[in-house]
Amino acid sequence: MPERPLRLSARWALPVDALPIPDAALLIGTDGRIAAVGPQDSVPSPDGAQHLPLGDAVLLPGLVNIHTHLELSGLEAHTPDREFREWILGIRRLKAARTPEEFLAAARGGVRDCWAAGMTTLADTGDSGAVIAALTEMGGSGIVYHEVFGPHPGQCEESFTEFRRRVEELAPLAAGRVRLGVSPHAPYTVSGPLYSRVAEWARTEGLPTAVHIAESPEELEFVVQATGPFAEGWKARGIPALDHPTQQPSGRRATRPASSVAWLDAHGVLGPETLCIHAVQLSDADIALLAARGAAVAHCPGSNAAHRHGAARLRALRAAGLRVGIGTDSVASVGRLDLFAEARAAQSLGGLDDREAVALGTIEGARALGLEAEIGSLSRGKWGDVIAVRSSRRSLIASPAGQVLASAPGEVILTVLGGRIVHRDGPT
Repeated sequence: MPERPLRLSARWALPVDALPIPDAALLIGTDGRIAAVGPQDSVPSPDGAQHLPLGDAVLLPGLVNIHTHLELSGLEAHTPDREFREWILGIRRLKAARTPEEFLAAARGGVRDCWAAGMTTLADTGDSGAVIAALTEMGGSGIVYHEVFGPHPGQCEESFTEFRRRVEELAPLAAGRVRLGVSPHAPYTVSGPLYSRVAEWARTEGLPTAVHIAESPEELEFVVQATGPFAEGWKARGIPALDHPTQQPSGRRATRPASSVAWLDAHGVLGPETLCIHAVQLSDADIALLAARGAAVAHCPGSNAAHRHGAARLRALRAAGLRVGIGTDSVASVGRLDLFAEARAAQSLGGLDDREAVALGTIEGARALGLEAEIGSLSRGKWGDVIAVRSSRRSLIASPAGQVLASAPGEVILTVLGGRIVHRDGPT
C-alpha cells in the first residue's frame, strides 16, 4: 500500500464509466483505492499527499490484458513464419531449453514491460509457475492460469495427478491481488477425459478456467474431421483419435461434434468461470452456446492476424451479450505487448466507437475476468490502478478516448497500481 495519498492532475480524466472530465484530478488514499475523481477544484488535497501534475495528458484506468504468456518474454524473434503446429512445436523446444531461473527472469521482465505499456491487470497462461511467482513478489494484479497438457486418454489420471500436485504447490503464491486458475491448453493437446477431470476439479475448488479454443482452421479440422496436421501428429505418436462423448447406442456410429466449442461443452468445460481464448472459428450455434453458458472471450486480434487464423466475430459476440475483453497473446506471437494496438484492431473489426474500444481494454476486460467491481474504471472505491498517456501530439483530436486509442506504449508516462507508482517516464 502507498505510504501517503497520491493526487494526480491532468488535462483530461477518462473514467470509462462516466463522461470525460476536463482539467481533472484524482486522489488515491493510503488504502490503495480511489478516494475522489473529478474537476480539479472538487478533489481534495490532503496534507502530506504526493502531488503529480501531469499536464497535457489523459488519466484513465489501468489497462486489462486478458491473455498473455509472460513466461515467453524474450522470444520476440520467434514470431510466426510457418505452419501453426510447427510454430507451436518450435516454441515448446525453446521452452524446454529454459531453466527455472530464466523463466522467472522472463516473467519479471514481462510484468515490467506490461506496466510500462499501461497494463495493470494481467490474465496469463503458462506452465512454468514463474509468472505467479513474479506477479506476487512484485505486488501485481491478475489471474495466472496454470496449464496442463496430456493428449493420451490412457494417461489422464497420471497427467491430472501431477497437474493437481503442481497447482497445490503454487497455491500459496496466490496472495494479495493475484489469483490462481487452471488452463487445460487446447483440444489438440488435451484429451477429452482430462478436460472433464480438470473442469470438474476446478469447479469444486472454485478455480477459474482458461482454454485456447476455436483458434485455427487446423484445430477445427482436427476436431470435426479428424484430419490435418494435428491428427497426423497424434497418429505418429500413437495417440488414439479424439474421443466423442456423443456416442450412439451400441452398433451405431458416433456422431462427430459440429465444432470445437460443442466438443468442449460436451466435456463440461464451459461456464461463467471459463475464459475462451481466441474463439475465431465460431458458428452462430457456437456463439449462442457460449452465451448460454455465460462464458467469456479473450479477443486477440493481433495474434489472430499474425498466425493467419482469420478474424473473430466480434460484433456477433457482443450482440449475443458475451463478456469480451482484449489480450495481446505472447511476444512470440505478436512481437510487442501493445494493448492500444489491439484496441484499434478490435475497433476496426467490431465497428466500435472510440469509447467502446477503450472500454474493451478496461472495464470490459475486467468484466470478462469477473473483476469489474474492483478495477476497470475510475470509480470511487475501486483500486487505484491509473495510467497517464501523453496527449499533446493529438491536441486536435476532440475525444479523449480518441487520443488514448492513437497512443503507443512509449507514450504512457505514468502507471499506478493500487496507489503505488510502478512506472514513470518523462517530465512528471
